[in-house]
Amino acid sequence: MAAGNGSDRHDYQGEHVVMSQQNRPVGGDHPYEQEIDSVDEHEERPGRSLITTDHDVIRQWAEERRAVPATVPGTEHEGRPGVLRFDFPGYGGDDLQKISWDDWFKTFDARKLNFIYQEHKTDGRQSNFFRLENPDREDA
Repeated sequence: MAAGNGSDRHDYQGEHVVMSQQNRPVGGDHPYEQEIDSVDEHEERPGRSLITTDHDVIRQWAEERRAVPATVPGTEHEGRPGVLRFDFPGYGGDDLQKISWDDWFKTFDARKLNFIYQEHKTDGRQSNFFRLENPDREDA
């Protein structure tokens, strides 16, 4: 990692992504989710709902499931990605448009979203559950 101008460069599988040195805090009130701030933190128990804004945590979670960043075509706003998703292999993501991690995280941060997810189901199997939450929206 090389520091400079308030950002770090991370190299993930040959892709360079610029991320801020500090992740923004989780917004809103979340008494039932365990907050995760680094890739070294994990669920207290299988099935536990987790919440983060940490780019490294989100990316690691997705890559462990071979998911890639995506958006729903036709939902773009002023040239930026619209609805953010992940395309999981074998789950029929033909209607999704793959985008770069950089574009996914720029949109995630610009909208001040929280990433709510599970690492494992209550039976211990890996979980693909996630939800993006905008704590500033009443209907989110």
